[in-house]
Amino acid sequence: MKKYFLSLLLLSIFSINAQYNFQVAFPNLTFSNPLYLDHAGDGSNRIFVVEQAGRIKVFPNNSSVTTTKTFLDITDRVTSGGETGLLGLAFHPNFESNGYFYVNYTAPSPLRTVVSRFQVTSNQDSADKNSELILLTFNQPYSNHNGGCITFGPDGYLYIATGDGGSGGDPQNNAQNITNLLGKILRIDVNSPQPPLNYGIPPTNPFFDSTNTSIRKEIYAYGLRNPWRMSFDPNTGWLWAADVGQNQWEEIDIITNGGNYGWRCYEGNHAYNTSGCNGNYIFPVWEYSHSEGISITGGYVYRGQNVPELFGKYIYGDYGSRKVWALQYDGVNPPTNTQITTAAGPIPSFGVDQNNELYLVSFDGKIYRFIPTVIPVELGTFNATVIGGNKVKLEWFTVTETNNAGFTIERSKDGVNFKKIFFVGGNGTSSNRNIYSYVDEDVNYGIYYYRLKQVDHDGSFSYLNVVAVDLGLPKSFELKQNFPNPFNPSTKITFTVPDGVNNKVTLKVFDLLGNEIATLVNETKSAGVYEVEFSAKSVSDTAELKSGVYIYQLSAGNYSLARKMIYLK
Repeated sequence: MKKYFLSLLLLSIFSINAQYNFQVAFPNLTFSNPLYLDHAGDGSNRIFVVEQAGRIKVFPNNSSVTTTKTFLDITDRVTSGGETGLLGLAFHPNFESNGYFYVNYTAPSPLRTVVSRFQVTSNQDSADKNSELILLTFNQPYSNHNGGCITFGPDGYLYIATGDGGSGGDPQNNAQNITNLLGKILRIDVNSPQPPLNYGIPPTNPFFDSTNTSIRKEIYAYGLRNPWRMSFDPNTGWLWAADVGQNQWEEIDIITNGGNYGWRCYEGNHAYNTSGCNGNYIFPVWEYSHSEGISITGGYVYRGQNVPELFGKYIYGDYGSRKVWALQYDGVNPPTNTQITTAAGPIPSFGVDQNNELYLVSFDGKIYRFIPTVIPVELGTFNATVIGGNKVKLEWFTVTETNNAGFTIERSKDGVNFKKIFFVGGNGTSSNRNIYSYVDEDVNYGIYYYRLKQVDHDGSFSYLNVVAVDLGLPKSFELKQNFPNPFNPSTKITFTVPDGVNNKVTLKVFDLLGNEIATLVNETKSAGVYEVEFSAKSVSDTAELKSGVYIYQLSAGNYSLARKMIYLK
């Protein structure tokens, strides 16, 4: 039986001299599930923001801008929710003259990835949605792990990041299979189509000369789980990719022609499922465990001018913990990694403008600009310990304080959605060591995340460290009532798996006649608390789910429990 211990996760000390932050870049603009930001490379200094539902918004790169224009709206052909939607955007290197740009989106019936080309109209802020030329499409066996990033390389070819097809653990072993396009980095030539294809295969692709017709010659690299974001460093030409991990490790890779990056044989540097594995794998240049975050978001090597201290460093973050790091790596010396700030909201993407200045795209609907900043509090340590078996004691101290009104303590069960639980007053301006503490009694079992929001007397604030503490594992199966309920179009279902159970766990949705609607979980789960999202929009390939009562059922061995939920359109 696997042993679990109460854990204390202590994050690094924040230094006032090494702290950076993001400020809202466009205070008057708010976006709906923004996933990506880019510029057109045409000298217009415009910003393009991709919204998950299938829209691209465009506006001048001006902090006082108050409105956006819809550059493209293809919501009529995009299925979105969870990890599906309009996921990627890339402008042709000659966009200024030919008006071509490319998108990567998820389409329904059957669920599939589509990579298409569109063209702008005579109005530079409006694209022709009827100009779509589909370049590439392939089916997705599950709704998660779609990758989605596309970008042009310095060679002029289009690079496409694809996930392993989803579920958990790559059950179809797609990432190591070079006869399909899942779990890969693809490279195609959009300028020299080879009929019947609407694109060409670059002759330097690793399998271009293969006589095996089953091998997909679009493949540039493989063995990836879910390379959600990738980018080229304009100075070195290196292709940086952040590959989202399974359940323990997140990794950063530098992608090379023909490279096999190990998944599902390895998760980061660690063996995962080595059955049948005998490849020559390329291991990541950096990895971090799930004590630091749960889902890596790749960024960019900073080549702007506003923050010279970070020039040449790879800036990336974690969607869940919201931490942002700077990784320094030159290919010769050992890499060094420094946490530089914590973002205000979940991080689906970074972006750069035409001057290579860095932006952070947040699921709070805002776009943030990367700036150096002086934090009014120099935090020493922030830690959490379990006391009495059912309470959490938070303790921290400050080295200096300037105009500090105090600290809002926020708590989360998933490391993403934080809520305020208490406010502790500060000491204004002080050069003395000040010690703070708080005991949280409103907890039960599982992992809890805490973060500090330092509030200045003028109302400004900064997010400081995040810590996590484990109060142990559940002793029995539980199936919670879904929330929200009724729901439209999605809801979340929480269940627990007790320690010592090794059965396969299934979570399925049925209608009242007993017809299976969806399988949400079908794998062996370790002890813990799990949350699964169910979307009515993505369960049927033939017809839209009807309003009504549905049953969701959790089963494992001899255990079974079902609850009702209501879908209202």
